[in-house]
Amino acid sequence: MPMRTRTGALTALTAAALAAGAVLTAPAAGAAPKAVQPKFLSASQLPPHPSSAWTAGPVTDGFPEELAACLGQEGLPGYDYRHRAFWTELETSAVQVTVVTGSTAKAKALAKALDDRFRTCADRIEESDPDTRAEGRYYGTLPVEEGARVRGLHTETSWGATDVSLLSVGRDGKTVTVVEWGQMGDFGDAPVGAFKKTTTTAVNKLY
Repeated sequence: MPMRTRTGALTALTAAALAAGAVLTAPAAGAAPKAVQPKFLSASQLPPHPSSAWTAGPVTDGFPEELAACLGQEGLPGYDYRHRAFWTELETSAVQVTVVTGSTAKAKALAKALDDRFRTCADRIEESDPDTRAEGRYYGTLPVEEGARVRGLHTETSWGATDVSLLSVGRDGKTVTVVEWGQMGDFGDAPVGAFKKTTTTAVNKLY
């Protein structure tokens, strides 16, 4: 897939971490019906880019490497992840992940664990890489379904590479979604208001 990924600190950190709305179809005769899967964001629902349209990749099983720097190579173990990647032609990218758990209690616990990983990500980056400075910010909760939390992360390396990400975790019943947006730059370049709208849309689309 001809996806461009942004260069800089988060790309290097992801490499280091790696090293250390489906539609129902009629079931065939005798086959069990497929479970309803959560719907994903479309390209038009991402924060608008000032000079480049978004492209959406296919919905894919598994955990995306774009989130490895904060959540690990495979995310938290024991869950079946599905994800969709998005990108522009100008070094801006995004990804959405969904997980359908077995109960609302499990989904609540997973959402908290994922948000905790984002909350502590900056400290863990600095501990693992002395050449990188990292700062996290908290942008509050969103009143959508069972709620969502929005955070930011900025990293800068000793050689000057700088990246900013917006990260959110939301829940609807027993389903959890994570949305990440990122590009080269700092907090001043992050479209926080538009990203909150994207997160709200993502949670509303789960069912």
